[in-house]
Amino acid sequence: MKLFDNTETAFKLKTDSELERAYFLFKMIQNQPMVRIGTAVTNFALKAHLPVEGLIRATVFDHFCGGVTEDDCLPNIEKMFDKGNVHSVLDYSVEGKEDEEQFDNALQMTLKTINFAAEKQSIPFAVFKPTGFGRFALYQKLTEGKELNEEEKVEWNRVLERFHNVCKAATEKDVPLLIDAEESWMQGAADDLIEELMEEYNKEKAVVFNTLQMYRHDRMEYLRSLHQRAHQKGYHIGMKVVRGAYMEKERARAEEMGYESPICVDKNATDVNYNEAVVYMMEHKNMAIFAGTHNEDSSYLLMELAKKHNIASTDKRMWFGQLYGMSDHISFNLAREEYNVAKYVPFGPVRDVMPYLIRRAEENTSVAGQTSRELNLLKTEKKRRKL
Repeated sequence: MKLFDNTETAFKLKTDSELERAYFLFKMIQNQPMVRIGTAVTNFALKAHLPVEGLIRATVFDHFCGGVTEDDCLPNIEKMFDKGNVHSVLDYSVEGKEDEEQFDNALQMTLKTINFAAEKQSIPFAVFKPTGFGRFALYQKLTEGKELNEEEKVEWNRVLERFHNVCKAATEKDVPLLIDAEESWMQGAADDLIEELMEEYNKEKAVVFNTLQMYRHDRMEYLRSLHQRAHQKGYHIGMKVVRGAYMEKERARAEEMGYESPICVDKNATDVNYNEAVVYMMEHKNMAIFAGTHNEDSSYLLMELAKKHNIASTDKRMWFGQLYGMSDHISFNLAREEYNVAKYVPFGPVRDVMPYLIRRAEENTSVAGQTSRELNLLKTEKKRRKL
């Protein structure tokens, strides 16, 4: 039996009713029209303030999110760690709020998760999104190489201050920091900023991690040139390597505005690109990789590379990451083999986390094979338990 086929290990933390719920949810997600209708109805119900939060909480939310607050998530986090050796990354998944008060809120929340992580062995990283700390339009303007006006310069300085605040706290508490990637038309400014932070805070080891979205065909080139600069200036690179989460949006905008899509031609090209990044990073010493992947082949590849380069499964420069509620067959089977594994555990008020959940559902329907693999594994485990 191949490592990831072991459903007993994969679902050992799920009760029979949780297993049934997971099966029901993925069955729904597999149906594209259903996802579209469900998304529209949910959005409408939330906007109209209809009493649907209880229903959402009992189904989609509880499957894909750890809870409403970080304390809410703790029982789940401790259970995964104590019984499955799987760590957690607390991800405050409130999106699309764009005022200074919200940015300061997100800063406080990130500082709080850094403190939390410093005290808990089960939480090895903190995480945030660039647009959690500043307006999307500001990053976009800088990415497009436009001059900021005086007011925007003051605003950007506040953004920089927030980034430095969390990086200082992360360095002091020895908690590495994962910074998510977003849409390509704002990512350039985020990349430049994070590179400066790596230069300042990654002198001894990788504390600050950027994110590479490998469905973008320009990312290998970026990684190589970043590596050159890091080598010259003598700092470590930390990278979370993912395939990416904004594919539909990226393609639609490129088509609408008449520029070449930054997205690889097809799924196969993305897979090749992803694996190339993993190979490259494992070949170079001053790099730490957080491989965010739900792909079995890429996971096997990373395990093989670790053996090839004599990197211990427990080496803190190499992590595997999956989303909470997905790919338990990868997470728990890897953890059983003593690899460093972390689940991204989203949390936040139900209504504020819905945009995140909707994106997850849409992403799952657009990745052929992902949902049917989950369903087959759940079916196997149901059979094993004679449900």
